[in-house]
Amino acid sequence: MQTTFTIATRGQGLYEFTHDVSKWVTGTGLLTLFVRHTSASLLIQENADPEVKTDLKVFFARLVPPTTDPSMSYLTHTYEGPDDMPGHIKAAMMPVSLSIPVSNGKLALGTWQGIYLFEHRDAPHHRSVVAHMLRD
Repeated sequence: MQTTFTIATRGQGLYEFTHDVSKWVTGTGLLTLFVRHTSASLLIQENADPEVKTDLKVFFARLVPPTTDPSMSYLTHTYEGPDDMPGHIKAAMMPVSLSIPVSNGKLALGTWQGIYLFEHRDAPHHRSVVAHMLRD
């Protein structure tokens, strides 16, 4: 069983879509999620305190700044904007797919865990995440 989730983003940051996935899964098995873009990632992360999302966004912005930052002057892929190549680097550092057990129609996530798309570009996008449910 497969479907595609479309997540609308408003720029860099984490966008939770746990609820959409939870409504879709059934039965018992293994759910695989895969983001179909080279400048976005998928994460399972805390969904209780919004400061976690803020801190992650700020950390990765400091770790991989835009190409306008002098420390990034060695990069050559710059014609798609100062956030593009850093977006590719961040996506190379973080997962683009996740595997989540499903038990009796429920995601086997921890109490404070949520599923997020991590957008690495500044402009709004519509990101596609393919979901595949393999049932026992």
